[in-house]
Amino acid sequence: MNQTPEQLARDRIDRHLRQAGWVVQDKNSVDLYANDGVAVREFQTNDGPADYVLFVKQQPVGVIEAKREEAAMNITTVEEQSLRYLTAGMKFVNTDKLCFAYESTGEITRFTDFRDPLPRSREVFSFHRPETLLGWIKGAPIPQSLRDRLKENMPPLPEQGLRPAQIEAINNLERSFADNRPRALIQMATGAGKTFTACTFVYRLLKHAKAKRVLFLVDTRNLGEQAEQAFLSYQPRDDNRKFSELYNVQRLSSSHVAGDSQVVISTIQRLYATLKGEDLDATAEEEDPYESTGWQKKEPLPVVYNERHPIEEFDFVVIDECHRSIYNLWRQVLDYYDAFLIGLTATPDSRTYGFFNKNVVSEYTYEQSVADGVNVPYDVYSIETRITKAGSLIPKSEQRIEQREKLSRRRRWEAIDEDVEYEGRQLDRDVVSPDQIRTIIREVRRVLPHLFPDRYHADGTFEVPKTLVFAKSDSHADDIIQCIREEFGQGNDFCKKVTYKSEEDPKSVLNQFRNSWNPRFAVTVDMIATGTDVKPLEVLLFLRDVKSSNYFEQMKGRGTRTIDFDALRDVSGTAKHAKTHFVIIDAVGATESKKTVSRPLERKPGVPLKDLLGAVKMGVRDEELFSSLANRLIRLEKQVTPDERAQFEQLAGGRSIKQAVKQLLDAYDPDVQEAARTQVQSKLRGAAPDDIDRATEQALEDLTRNAARIFNGALCEYVENVRKVHSQTIDHVSVDEVLRSEADGFSQERSKEVVKDFEGWLRDHADEITALDIYFRHPHRRREVTFAMVKSLLATLKTDRPNLAPPYVWEAYAKLEEVKGGKPESELVALVSLLRRVAGPDERLTDYPGQVDRNYKRWIFARNNDTGVTKFTEEQLDWLRMIRDHVKQSFHLEADDLDYAPFDQRGGRGGMFRAFGKEMNAVIAEMNEILVA
Repeated sequence: MNQTPEQLARDRIDRHLRQAGWVVQDKNSVDLYANDGVAVREFQTNDGPADYVLFVKQQPVGVIEAKREEAAMNITTVEEQSLRYLTAGMKFVNTDKLCFAYESTGEITRFTDFRDPLPRSREVFSFHRPETLLGWIKGAPIPQSLRDRLKENMPPLPEQGLRPAQIEAINNLERSFADNRPRALIQMATGAGKTFTACTFVYRLLKHAKAKRVLFLVDTRNLGEQAEQAFLSYQPRDDNRKFSELYNVQRLSSSHVAGDSQVVISTIQRLYATLKGEDLDATAEEEDPYESTGWQKKEPLPVVYNERHPIEEFDFVVIDECHRSIYNLWRQVLDYYDAFLIGLTATPDSRTYGFFNKNVVSEYTYEQSVADGVNVPYDVYSIETRITKAGSLIPKSEQRIEQREKLSRRRRWEAIDEDVEYEGRQLDRDVVSPDQIRTIIREVRRVLPHLFPDRYHADGTFEVPKTLVFAKSDSHADDIIQCIREEFGQGNDFCKKVTYKSEEDPKSVLNQFRNSWNPRFAVTVDMIATGTDVKPLEVLLFLRDVKSSNYFEQMKGRGTRTIDFDALRDVSGTAKHAKTHFVIIDAVGATESKKTVSRPLERKPGVPLKDLLGAVKMGVRDEELFSSLANRLIRLEKQVTPDERAQFEQLAGGRSIKQAVKQLLDAYDPDVQEAARTQVQSKLRGAAPDDIDRATEQALEDLTRNAARIFNGALCEYVENVRKVHSQTIDHVSVDEVLRSEADGFSQERSKEVVKDFEGWLRDHADEITALDIYFRHPHRRREVTFAMVKSLLATLKTDRPNLAPPYVWEAYAKLEEVKGGKPESELVALVSLLRRVAGPDERLTDYPGQVDRNYKRWIFARNNDTGVTKFTEEQLDWLRMIRDHVKQSFHLEADDLDYAPFDQRGGRGGMFRAFGKEMNAVIAEMNEILVA
């Protein structure tokens, strides 16, 4: 017998209720003592039967309005019906604590707590547990809800010890909570104290809002350890005890969340595995999954309700580095909990803003942090070599070339019968050119004394500033380390590797790098590319480019930290003052290349096997991934030795490569899937359709799970090691040379590219952006371009093409042509100057404020020499000067602007009318036209 859509929805609701700890009963067989939480179907109220009434300890506390799945899109329209049942009254029972309402299809559930101020429904993953609802209403009168406490109970923030940006972030965040806004984003520059800010507002939530538990999410174990130390050492301003003496802090190392913990710190990988009830490979927490795997799935594996971890387990979830940990697989973890979400990041992108509903409670940029002295600025020094730029060629006349196994680094010589040509992008992956690395390092050694001329010891020897080198791979890092030690004539302690795979404990090396004189150089791949503080760092050497603008900004952020004189001198004895800046030495064009936001990979033949393996290890199970991985293993199976096959089987639990390939392909083979469905239907013949569907879904999931389960961290690493070509070509023939070594970061060629790119972008967007449309197509209307238009243009430019920031483009123009006037301090003013240069009327780049001054002087001079017009009075001239200065920064004057500073100090609109009378509007119109001519 086929079930109706309504009955299917109620079956799903019943299942969710039971999972959440409720006993579900029919109205004719009610036993309210059967369990602490009882859900009664079709329970009669004075306004008719409610689909479900929820009883806790024999007390009605809530109702559920059930709707079929097709009604999900209009589910909010039945909230009024739920409210009627809540307020209708019931025979024989006290309804004083009836204040929770759910509307549900079994797939979509919305919840309203009518204790809240201005009650507002929200979507929840499932139903709350009975003991939770009991805790919320226990007592007389009914206790305040969390949202009510957030609105009424938060005292003013003590500002002592907090920076202005931190004060603003916390105050705005608490206002957002009071307004019941479920998501909030704190954008704060690297080094500006995001974690300290988080410790402060978490403390206030626990103390004043009586939050039960707060989750602090990170995406690497390293960041989790740092967060734990931050909370343990945090000292509240209104209490003499440490945070850890007041509240229990737990960093998850298993799936157990302690009942008495108020702050739980976890990687998002561990929390996902915990909700899925799966074990977590220890290596999965070490590397940032967003940056390292390069694979993002189409359909994330679903998180299902976990009875050990109810949706109300956390009241607040703080997401660190949220620009990379809120998408695809990981978003499910955030959607699971009925909690406020707070994002922390220095580098949000458009997706980040979208996820947090554009509720940005703090915008504190790197530029602002530098201006406030929170961070230090940086200089860029570019080095370009011939081989880096164009690659090279090993002629066949050499007859034999050296080959080296990447892992063992064992060397051999092989004969060649044709020229071996390689491109710059193949360096340090397929080909190693010792002279290319040596040429760069030698040039670095040469320029460092010029960049830091005061770092000499009394005996005349130069002290190298603390330098972090970004390498492409562990193999590349080893080559760099060897070269640095040789070129600087130093021992092993002078330069060390800090990666997850280094033999020496990376934390110990990092601690030495941070606090001791040696090492002076640290070489990393990605372990300390984000989130790790090394305050004495003064040089970042890029020997690796990255495509992600966010990741690049994070890497740059390693050098931004301030450090006082005494602390810097402890590790750099020749320092003469506190850290004033850091230097980026760019040897790969990282500061010049176009940065794009990292996006999920699509199925392409060129996806590296390492990424495929990493995706499987992290839980991806889509068909494109499985088929691609199977194809790579098929090729690999033809190359491996018998010993390597045996090792694969040992790591794969007895499964051979061919068996692994078969299971990968079978997982999405239509015939195999159909056979699984048939087997389930045969086994469960006569069972309820819902039960058959669940069993079929489980059988299909088992196909993918069994295919993927062998790919643990050890096997994935082994397969990748075996796959590697085992060799890198060692180019002893080509001799490298420095083509460019300059401090400004701009070559003539690069400047032309930037200018062309910028001008092209402006013209391409003339149809859709008002300011561009006016400048390019209606130049006679330039006077109509307002401050809001320019600001909107800048926002679009920075979102779409952050590498074309106006100050950066200005420098490119300055490299190519004589600039009239100085570089503007404001990005908006710089943008208008550039726009005038591209679209007219300026034939060369001219500082806009200076042009306004010149236009004003010409206009006043012409007026004073025109005998046919009345001369301006001194009072009128004062007004005209104020308007001139306003237009310099805001590009246009509206009559409404007169009501604000500085005009309000002279009477605002009324004051100008008294000065000019009926001519006021004409004067404003004339100045708008004259000044921007």
